[in-house]
Amino acid sequence: MEKSTVFGLLLGFISVGVGMVLKGAAISSLLNWAAILIILGGTAATILIAFPMAELTKIPKLFKIIFVSQKLVPKKELIQLFIEWVTITRREGLLALESKVEDIDDPFLRNGMRMIIDGNDQEFIHDVLMEEINAMEDRHRSGALIFTQAGTYAPTLGVLGAVVGLIAALSNLNNVGELGHLISAAFVATLLGIFTGYVLWHPIATKLKQISRREVEIKLMMVEGLLSIQSGISAIAIEQKLAVFLTPSERYGPQNKEEESEREQKAKAAS
Repeated sequence: MEKSTVFGLLLGFISVGVGMVLKGAAISSLLNWAAILIILGGTAATILIAFPMAELTKIPKLFKIIFVSQKLVPKKELIQLFIEWVTITRREGLLALESKVEDIDDPFLRNGMRMIIDGNDQEFIHDVLMEEINAMEDRHRSGALIFTQAGTYAPTLGVLGAVVGLIAALSNLNNVGELGHLISAAFVATLLGIFTGYVLWHPIATKLKQISRREVEIKLMMVEGLLSIQSGISAIAIEQKLAVFLTPSERYGPQNKEEESEREQKAKAAS
């Protein structure tokens, strides 16, 4: 489970709820069904108008993505894998990797490995893999855009809800006892619109973009590693090339100095 999503949602609801209590507002005032209908129903309507149904059917899957942790190959583990493969290749040739293909879980990496074993041109392999990454980015971008647009529409619909509520309040000016309640209810729609827009929809869109960025980075790392194996570079060279994808703390952190020294010794021995 992606704990940051759960903790963020809990903190968002708790912060608004406790803030309302501290300000003297009743939590029960949020249960304004007219405001809820205008905000949630109106947001759903705008999304239906803005996007084709084929895109909207992906929404349940997108919600699942933000609540379930990504299962990506750790970068350091990927570097070690490529060092192992390049060592085998330099000793036994590319065909020796054929026995490793079925053990690869990642479909993208497995497909790339098959292409280099089949002896395809390096430029062709690069183009195919990059096109696949670009297509994936487009899919991810369209998914995040749904929530970005929802976050844009919801606050505006909150203003619309407030206007509707004020119209109802102004039509009951003779009933002074109800006037304060009607005005208060009018602004519930604004609160719900801003809350859903800036605490739910926009943050969800941002998280989807961040998840996509991490996945793209791993796949670019795979492309570099595969093309490096095909080029026949040394184990030390491939490690140095792929190390650029690591953060400075991952590369130079004190806890990694001994590990890096051991890897360098192994890489030298392998080359």
